[in-house]
Amino acid sequence: MGTKIGVLLSNRLLFSLLLVGAALYAIGQSHAQQLRNPSEIVLHVGKDGKTPRNSEGSFISLAGGTILFAYSKFENESGDHARAHIAGRFSEDGGSTWTEHDDVILQNEGDMNVMSVSFLRLKDGSIALVYARKNSLDDCIPYIRISTDEAKTWSDPVRIIPDREGYFVVNNDRVVQLASGRLLVPVSRHKTKGVDFSMRGTIFCYFSDDMGKTWTSSAEVPNPQDVVLQEPGVVQLEDGDIAMWLRTDTGVQYLSRSQDQGITWQPVVPSDIPSPRAPASIKRIPATGDLLLVWNDNDGSDAARAAFRTPLTAAISTDEGTSWTPVKVIENDPEGFFCYTAIAFVGDQVLLGYMAAERTELAKRIPLVLRKVPLQEFYTMQINL
Repeated sequence: MGTKIGVLLSNRLLFSLLLVGAALYAIGQSHAQQLRNPSEIVLHVGKDGKTPRNSEGSFISLAGGTILFAYSKFENESGDHARAHIAGRFSEDGGSTWTEHDDVILQNEGDMNVMSVSFLRLKDGSIALVYARKNSLDDCIPYIRISTDEAKTWSDPVRIIPDREGYFVVNNDRVVQLASGRLLVPVSRHKTKGVDFSMRGTIFCYFSDDMGKTWTSSAEVPNPQDVVLQEPGVVQLEDGDIAMWLRTDTGVQYLSRSQDQGITWQPVVPSDIPSPRAPASIKRIPATGDLLLVWNDNDGSDAARAAFRTPLTAAISTDEGTSWTPVKVIENDPEGFFCYTAIAFVGDQVLLGYMAAERTELAKRIPLVLRKVPLQEFYTMQINL
């Protein structure tokens, strides 16, 4: 994805001192190490089974230190097309404890649901809320609302895709603002009216240069081999280019790159990130400048489990995505279903919010876990004494 090492020397030295002397494991090794110390589950929504699905969320730090986590709360069924609204929980202590009951952040305004939340603090200090409004299998479009009062109220919705109709997927916690101020939303179109639903998505980015008031489409991301592309994400690299990663059914994540702020994209190519057909999440760590990857490190070598979304793992890149080490296990239940991870950095802690279900229970119950992990744990290895 890139070649430049994006870390200040002082921060590199700091985290080098935290290494415990073991060699870094390459991505895809079968014995990825457990976190040295148990990380802390700080919230477990839906484990009682009272709501069928709780998923696809995002964090935002508010003025005064309060953290809001909003997520898709489904009302009667666990499927993607069931009724859902956007619910929220609050923390006043850096994510260690959370309010016991949900606040409604956004009522269901779709004929089916609203889901897949992305929060983003904009350069002018306002907060963007991006979500999918789903009316039918022919009509699922992302919208944006803006808050200028720390998420107390929201502007009227603005449609992010003004020039096309269809069923567009935009994952949770995916929206970015580039150094230039441009907002970038990666989307995948899977259906238009009168055409059957296709697992092979058509990939675009929509961008706004006026804080979300108007939106323009990028060129389509080239897919010369017609691989199954889904659920794109983007991150800006230190050289200014934009890297895109995509879920596929080939056993690895695929990559593309833009050198013009997301207007055009290079043809997709396979990465060395082993993955089932499941999403990955990548964010830049503010304290070090490194990239954090959270995904399912499942290379498909076991054919019977090749499509399973377990284990949930994490890795660090100090070279702008060229390599990822060490691989750390966050969840390792062999029957688990872990995905759609939101990532937030709070001081020296990392907050993760992800779907944490049992694979055989997906039709009945999909809980959501918030986990708090010391940042240093993603840099250190476990020594087996």
